[in-house]
Amino acid sequence: MEAATAEKTIRTPLGHAEAMGLAETEFARMIEQLRSLTAEDWRQPTTCELWDVRAMASHVLGMAEAQASMRQFAHDFRAASRRSGGKMIDAMTATQVADRASMSPEAIVSRLAAVAPKAIKARRRTPAPIRHIVRMKQDPPFETERWRFGYLVDKIFTRDTWMHRLDISRATGKAMLLTPAHDGRLVDDVVAEWGQRHGQAFSLTLTGTAGGQWHVGDQGEQLALDALEFCLTVGSRQPGTGLLATQVPF
Repeated sequence: MEAATAEKTIRTPLGHAEAMGLAETEFARMIEQLRSLTAEDWRQPTTCELWDVRAMASHVLGMAEAQASMRQFAHDFRAASRRSGGKMIDAMTATQVADRASMSPEAIVSRLAAVAPKAIKARRRTPAPIRHIVRMKQDPPFETERWRFGYLVDKIFTRDTWMHRLDISRATGKAMLLTPAHDGRLVDDVVAEWGQRHGQAFSLTLTGTAGGQWHVGDQGEQLALDALEFCLTVGSRQPGTGLLATQVPF
């Protein structure tokens, strides 16, 4: 990823076609990562409370199946609605994990490999009017927002898988496959949204393969940290101060 300049601090926003290419790559990398895990790796706890690696992979599979099938999405939504209290996304996740509790790691990987192309196909074919007009209510801390369905299709679904790939990497101690063209592009998009959300000047240097340099405005907060640590922080996996306290959805 090229270092940012004052003239071009953030790359062109993601379009639908590019976003679908990133989504396809991300699913492929998640599947590759899961195939590399040992039996012990699948039992490791993750940063998400109550989830080990197997449960996290079950959630990734559940989300992919919900993306691929409106019937599956409706099932997850109805089942989540029957759970008392808490956030809807947490209830849907709990439903997805519970529904796949009896699956072996091998079955999870096999089914994810089969459904991922269907999920991408369904997302790619989502009509533009639906992507731009349909809006969805959100849980805290974004409860005042109504997200376009296209924001979920193009960004959040892919960020969710990417973040869980990072979670699994940290849980198992195995390096996460990173490239500037893929992971650097996803991080750049997160930085762009982060900057829009806090609306202040900043100078940001993110190190590592997925990193880069951004400079917006004058006399802003100067920050330097690892690109993955940045995403873990603004993604609410760990606390942040100053501008890093601004959260970005994953």
